[in-house]
Amino acid sequence: MSNVSNNSLMENNDDSEIVMLKKEVKKKIVELDYVENRLETLEFIDSIQRLGVSYYFENQIEVVLKNICNKFHEENNDDDDLYVVALRFRLVRQQGYYMSCDVFNKFTNNKGKFEESLCNDIRGMLSLYEASQLRVHGEKILDDALIFTTNHLESAAKTSKLSSHISNQVNHALKNPIRKSLQRRQARHYMSLYHQISSHNEHLLALAILDFNLLQKLYQKELSDLTRWWKEFDYERRQSFSRERIMDCYFWTFGVFFEAQTSHIRLLMSKLIALLTLVDDIYDNFGTFQELHLLTEAIQRWDMCLIDQLPEYIQPCYKEILNLSTEIGEFTKEKSYCLNYAKKGFQELVKGYFEEAKWLHQKHNPTLDEYMPIALVTAASPLLIAISFIGMPNVVTKDSMNWIFSHPQPKSVRTLSIVGRVLNDIGFYQWRERRTEKVDFSAVNCYIKQYGVEEEEAIQRLKEQVSDSWKDLNEECLYPNNMNIPMPLLMRVLDLVRMNNELYREGDGFTREAFIKDLIDSLIINPYIQQ
Repeated sequence: MSNVSNNSLMENNDDSEIVMLKKEVKKKIVELDYVENRLETLEFIDSIQRLGVSYYFENQIEVVLKNICNKFHEENNDDDDLYVVALRFRLVRQQGYYMSCDVFNKFTNNKGKFEESLCNDIRGMLSLYEASQLRVHGEKILDDALIFTTNHLESAAKTSKLSSHISNQVNHALKNPIRKSLQRRQARHYMSLYHQISSHNEHLLALAILDFNLLQKLYQKELSDLTRWWKEFDYERRQSFSRERIMDCYFWTFGVFFEAQTSHIRLLMSKLIALLTLVDDIYDNFGTFQELHLLTEAIQRWDMCLIDQLPEYIQPCYKEILNLSTEIGEFTKEKSYCLNYAKKGFQELVKGYFEEAKWLHQKHNPTLDEYMPIALVTAASPLLIAISFIGMPNVVTKDSMNWIFSHPQPKSVRTLSIVGRVLNDIGFYQWRERRTEKVDFSAVNCYIKQYGVEEEEAIQRLKEQVSDSWKDLNEECLYPNNMNIPMPLLMRVLDLVRMNNELYREGDGFTREAFIKDLIDSLIINPYIQQ
């Protein structure tokens, strides 16, 4: 299951074609950095990113967007095309550079409302909608922009006035805004749109399709290896309560690490997610209070000698957790401190699980103030972020690992917890997917209990917390706030948040098989074939 054998899938005749295509695209980027037509430059960079191949050109894109940002401030640009202004704003902010939202003032009337005439410019409205997703706290004009564009785009999508091409873009954007969507999902969708653009770059499109399909072959090989590991573990056959969802666990990881060079961490993280699913099942559905106490203590001590003190049905899971930590240790041997942070994340997580088990044991229904601190721990964010950082050995440092566990909790770490936990809880509540014979610890129930409000208001208030947490994340990704942690690491946190958003925004996708199966088929199994 080595990186070398897996990556060999990318080292065939197609590899020379990728090298040639990369060279042509890189040449085009350099050329555009010297032309006066900034729109062409912006659109080309946007297409590279949306097609999912920007990881090949990170340095070139950084130079171009930094130059665009600097020239904008130097020249006091006063472009009056909404599409251009919003596109530039989004690309610059995505890169981590601050650009004032005042650039949109020119599109409002004397009452501060967006001009209704803008509704006729669907391309501009889409661009403004996508730009508004990068808003931070205190940017009322972007809050208004999101409401304004969402309402008008939804209305436009219901009419027959839009071409099928534009209607497809609008409907996709409303469900999957770029900022919040999985990169591979965006890539697959945008390939089908990009080739319809008359000015599209043939080399870029060919690179995107080849990259997408070659990576799928790698993913399928990894899934085969992972399935073999799971069958050898054979836990679900022995325990009827456990979920056989190894492909779903892999999908969760693939949403965060999709590049060829991240093969090893994809496999390690997939194993971790699978084991977390088992541990979650033990704490939620099967273990007695005393058994859970023993497991919690054993994980705090992290010692194989304790295995005989555990119930027989828990022993294989505990053994595999420690085996995985050995694997992680081998992967991080040049930065041995990383393993300690992964252990710490796991230990804090099961302590949170046990606190919830205490509530069940005591038949205690917590208030929201009691529930949320524990619920944010059981969202597993520090552990998942620590493992994702381990997957970037050339960037991660001890300081960045300390940052994950610092107090107060970093905004982006908290965002991951809130988006995952709150959306998941809302989904559980709305779908009435109660835990069998367990008290329903849901943020919705706890909110209703604490504030005495109706279900609809509780859900609305919780969704506002999710929206605010996205602003926190956007804020932390902007200079100078992003000086605290390297931008590549923050982007992994963003991808983790995107995955939580993908799975839980319409209920618990991780336990609704049809929902996740369609995504797996589209992104991992079925190659892209240009029509």
